[in-house]
Amino acid sequence: MRYRDAGVDISAAGRAKSQIKGLVSRTFNSRVLRGFGAFGGFYSLKGLPPDAVLVSSMDGVGTKLKIAFATNRHGSAAADLVFHSVNDIAVHGARPLFFLDYLATGKIRPKVITDIVRGLSNACRQVGCALIGGETAQMPGFYAADEYDLAGCIVGWVRQSEILDGSRIRPGDVILGLPSFGLHTNGYSLARKVLIEQAGLRLSQYVPELGRRLEDELLAPHRCYAPLVLPLHQKGWLTGMVHITGGGITDNTPRILPDRCTAEIHLGSWPVLPIFSLIAEHGKVRQAEMLRTFNMGVGMLLIVPEKYVTNVAGVLKRKKEKYWVVGRIVPGEPEVKYIAGRSEHS
Repeated sequence: MRYRDAGVDISAAGRAKSQIKGLVSRTFNSRVLRGFGAFGGFYSLKGLPPDAVLVSSMDGVGTKLKIAFATNRHGSAAADLVFHSVNDIAVHGARPLFFLDYLATGKIRPKVITDIVRGLSNACRQVGCALIGGETAQMPGFYAADEYDLAGCIVGWVRQSEILDGSRIRPGDVILGLPSFGLHTNGYSLARKVLIEQAGLRLSQYVPELGRRLEDELLAPHRCYAPLVLPLHQKGWLTGMVHITGGGITDNTPRILPDRCTAEIHLGSWPVLPIFSLIAEHGKVRQAEMLRTFNMGVGMLLIVPEKYVTNVAGVLKRKKEKYWVVGRIVPGEPEVKYIAGRSEHS
């Protein structure tokens, strides 16, 4: 018996590796010290400030991959993983340095692997991040032959004196919301359950409320906010940022709130995207559940002292970036309180 008889095709893995070498190598910069294929990735920290602190984050794509499987569109979900990870460290003021991925599948399909790595590579190049390593695991009997899981680890840096952790947030700070492109990479288990299983919508179906096919809506990219928000942080205009992912505004915002600070969020101060209204309607999902599951059209929150709101708003307007004043920090416990109606600053 050979390893292949047990479902592990080493030759296919070799073909996939040869096809992705160029895609990986094109993300390298002068700090990458070893080429493709080493046991470990080597990255020099030379040139970083003496007080530079490394910031890391680990995440996966989640069940958005089910949409990628069904539509054979793998690259966009891979790019989402990079953008999600970059956002997670950007909220602390960190800029990306390098990225590593983990791909586990029931069967190696070189073309699919290439599509995935191309998505990772394109996204890494877009954000200035080196893809210095990864692991592709064949796990027959554990994963279906035509399915896989994808996760990644990002490492970036920030000066210790510039770490943004929410500790400077104070009552009176204003909360600005930046729009999302859709679901991003969370809430897909509920979205699929409601829209596909209960409502009977097909991925290839044009949905009038969305103005496009369902698959295009569900595969809308995860927006990368770092190029927009990091310069605002460098100006010293922010006291906190929140990446709205799994848990929605409800569960993510308290992660950066200090003691005695409540985030008061005004419902109605931003337009809820049609995809969320569709899910709520077809699934009879309560508003509270929607708010702690989805981003509801707001992918990033900026916490801004009152005196800097005009500065931040001016930059966003010059860049033709939409934003909304969605609330304010008030005295209280580190939690979110929702208020009906628009913010008085909107």
